[in-house]
Amino acid sequence: MASHALAQPVTDIDTNGLVFDCRDVSLQFETAGGPHRVLDKVGFSVAHGEFVSIVGQSGTGKSTLLRVLGGLERAETGSLVRYRGEDVTGPPEGVMLVFQDYRGSLLPWRTVEKNVSLGLEGTMPAEERKRRCRAALDLVGLSDRARDYPWRLSGGMQQRVQIARALAMEPEVLLMDEPFGALDAMTKEQMQDELQSVHKVTGATIVFVTHDIEEAVYLSDRVLVLADNPARITRELEVSLPRPRDQISTKERPEYLRLRHEAYLALRGG
Repeated sequence: MASHALAQPVTDIDTNGLVFDCRDVSLQFETAGGPHRVLDKVGFSVAHGEFVSIVGQSGTGKSTLLRVLGGLERAETGSLVRYRGEDVTGPPEGVMLVFQDYRGSLLPWRTVEKNVSLGLEGTMPAEERKRRCRAALDLVGLSDRARDYPWRLSGGMQQRVQIARALAMEPEVLLMDEPFGALDAMTKEQMQDELQSVHKVTGATIVFVTHDIEEAVYLSDRVLVLADNPARITRELEVSLPRPRDQISTKERPEYLRLRHEAYLALRGG
């Protein structure tokens, strides 16, 4: 994909190059049956420009951990969660969340362009808002559908609209919560490759939650395996597969197969 108006250098990051630094992150919820501990002393870091996936079985706390990074959940006292060197006490500036439920996140009575501009309204002149929307839609391949309504689009296209809305904010970080989990296999692969292009062009840091091991290995620079009850990071896999990656040739590489095998073993407690 060609160079794009949303691509920009990111400044003012922590001097050690970390976007997120998490140590001893623990969290529990009150339930009808009493306290339920979800996370137990989780620790990891994410460097500027990295693509890091958090993989785990359903119910292990992946989404909860992502919400902690996004400032939507508060970890227990004694937990350290820092974004660019500052404690996370609320939604950090420059961080955008993309959820799995694209249908619920889009307003059906607004056009695609108006949905993308939602977070920008009242914050900047109309021309700048339009420029950002055009740039974001171009990046996800929907510039020709700007005047359509979401209900006229396929599921994959609707998810692209949600991603475009996040990109229009020119974020430093995208936190993505199983964004392709509800899509069919072929659309999912297409969206994975679109996301690779977004990552390359924008240089954004991406933290990606999924239960799909193959997806995690294919997309990531590192894969963190979240397992046990309460959950903790039980394995970290470095992914050195060359980019750009291809759905066929990359997945035939011995290194891809090895990493997939190790991730499956880690999830099963091996």
